[in-house]
Amino acid sequence: MPQNIEDYALISDCQTAALVARDGSIDWLCLPRYDSPSVFGALLGDESHGRWKLAPTDESAVASRRYQNHSFVLTTRWATHDGEVEVTEFMPLRDGRADLVRRVRGVRGTVEMTADVRFRFGYATAVPWVRQLSEGTHHGIKAVAGPDAIVMRGMSLTAAPDHTHTGTFRVSEGETIDLTMTWYPSHKRAPEAPDVDRGLQRTTQWWTDWASRVTHEGAYYNEVIRSLLVLRALTHEETGGIVAAATTSLPEQFGGERNWDYRYVWLRDAALTLEALLLHSYTDEAAGWRAWLLRAIAGDPADVQIMYGIAGERDLAEKDISSLPGYRGASPVRVGNGAVDQFQSDVVGEVMVALDKARKAGLDETDFSWPLQRALVQFVEQTWDKPDQGIWEIRGPAQYFTQGRVMVWAALDRAISAVRDDGLDGPADEWEALRDRIRDEIEEKGFDTELGSYTQHYGSGTVDASLLQLPQVGYCAYDDPRMLSTVAVIERELMADGLLLRYRTEHDVDGLPPGENPFLACSFWLVEQYAFSGRLDDARELMDRLVGYANDVGMLSEEVDPTTGHHVGNTPQALSHLTLLRAADAISRVERGEPEPLTPH
Repeated sequence: MPQNIEDYALISDCQTAALVARDGSIDWLCLPRYDSPSVFGALLGDESHGRWKLAPTDESAVASRRYQNHSFVLTTRWATHDGEVEVTEFMPLRDGRADLVRRVRGVRGTVEMTADVRFRFGYATAVPWVRQLSEGTHHGIKAVAGPDAIVMRGMSLTAAPDHTHTGTFRVSEGETIDLTMTWYPSHKRAPEAPDVDRGLQRTTQWWTDWASRVTHEGAYYNEVIRSLLVLRALTHEETGGIVAAATTSLPEQFGGERNWDYRYVWLRDAALTLEALLLHSYTDEAAGWRAWLLRAIAGDPADVQIMYGIAGERDLAEKDISSLPGYRGASPVRVGNGAVDQFQSDVVGEVMVALDKARKAGLDETDFSWPLQRALVQFVEQTWDKPDQGIWEIRGPAQYFTQGRVMVWAALDRAISAVRDDGLDGPADEWEALRDRIRDEIEEKGFDTELGSYTQHYGSGTVDASLLQLPQVGYCAYDDPRMLSTVAVIERELMADGLLLRYRTEHDVDGLPPGENPFLACSFWLVEQYAFSGRLDDARELMDRLVGYANDVGMLSEEVDPTTGHHVGNTPQALSHLTLLRAADAISRVERGEPEPLTPH
């Protein structure tokens, strides 16, 4: 059975990622990309679905772990009755290859280590053909199935029942043993063994140098650094696409069916990530994401999707994977995402807001970038009065979601700013007339005077945590009376054990069985709202609680069970980490006496 979600640490080469459990088992790894089929899939089943466990033979061994400085080089120290060892695990930054390294160093005494390897390609649909490998002093195995091949070097492994390979070795004080795993296309020759010393030095230095560029003043510095590193780890090095999480189908409710594949690029999440990077002076990464965006949505704006593959692929059809039973039985396991075909009116607004911030941060428009934005605004003009599925990808009937209506307003507002403030071309007067018409509609239909709040959607009579985004895009001030009364209703209706739900699933708006845990991003939004509306003590108190849910290496998933502290949903979740950044920045700005970042129009 897989461990608790919070018991996993991430290692990444910025093209894919592995999840390493506290017990030394790599239970999730897709190669060669985040969205490739799994090689190790025990996270969504058990050890028979693929894993690579490396730990002391002594099952009473005690482990502690940390990342080396500001990097994704993970070091676990194991203490046994006979001694101590350190296992340093990392994925070297790619130089035309995909490697994973586990270096074992003897610290004290002598410790026997056991390795248990089970390759299961194609989401555990293919058990590979495995043969022994001997290359001079390198011993190991080679596994092949269909298009995939892996060579594992560094120790002798013996075949065991159930297509398992196991082996033991002893490490004494001062000794070092390197175990390496390299993926390659099966029609090619196996690459040479990696240079571990060079790879470790280069990888550690790259991450450290990247983190050294962080600009953040104020509290929560370490949390800000780690969150930015997570966002970078989820950014594909070659394409610039930012995946929403490294996993698929980790449940939003244990044992339930709210299990989705997050290994793709949501325009909304990626745009918000772009904003977070810009706030901390990462303009090169912002430029790379903008280039990805321009490639992905190039063409007819009417064909724009809410999400794409890592390289901009459009076909992300959702299907169930029966070969994996799901995390602790939560099924189905899904690959692809049916939301790709949804219309979500807020997405263009998120993109326009992010590109406006990029422009104001100094990224010059190209011959292609502004015309594409104009085309997106034209799409908004054509679809502004169309109901949609909303920010939470509701699988029920389309509605006029208030947050989505506000993001339509924001798309037009940023286009107007581009013309009037930044000197670009476009019919600003026409856009302004439509923008103001939409605002009048929102104030008339999206605010329930009896409830005293903006509503989830027109006529719903209830609230949604996404309404906390209204002041974030400048639609209203954080301390606007209507916003303050909306916050009061959100606190009353959506607070569960001190954290916010997205919305009340029992209202049957989403077409799925009710029940989910508090969504971390929503509570971070509330921290931001508290800070900018004069409730700094409340902001600090909630922020302290939220960052306390991060695991021992600083990772956050999508949701949390506030009664147990267990992480819930896909991990690490980009949206959780980027909203942490926003919340930390809000507290810091208020502590420095700076005003809220946007002035309402």
